[in-house]
Amino acid sequence: MEYKIAVASSDGVNVDLHFGAAESFLIFAVSDDGTFELKEKREYKEVSELQAADCAEKANCKSGCGNGNGNGCGGGSAKVEVIGDVRAVVAAKIGFNVTKQLERKAIASFDVETTVQEALEKITKYFYSVDNHISLVNRR
Repeated sequence: MEYKIAVASSDGVNVDLHFGAAESFLIFAVSDDGTFELKEKREYKEVSELQAADCAEKANCKSGCGNGNGNGCGGGSAKVEVIGDVRAVVAAKIGFNVTKQLERKAIASFDVETTVQEALEKITKYFYSVDNHISLVNRR
């Protein structure tokens, strides 16, 4: 089963951006054999103040449009929509509210500070084990 992982990185080498600070995400496709490949870079465009005010007035901030404050009414929700088709998100830090928004969409979140390569290797190994019902505990 092929899936995608979104990574918050300023340089494509390190996972070094907080979810809220990321203006784009690197989208990696992971194939059935566990190999991964960079497919695209998705940009996040902030919602204008007028759109945010309209959102707050019409939907009481529950529609997922954003104003940048990250409390379920903001940048977090809009960014989650941008990457809504991924299986996991990797960032240096992911706040509690964003984590909850991701969970509602069945998107796993990993906040780590490491290289993109190492993060992807570990996460793909984890998902391979989960998908194939392999114990994550080392057996002796």
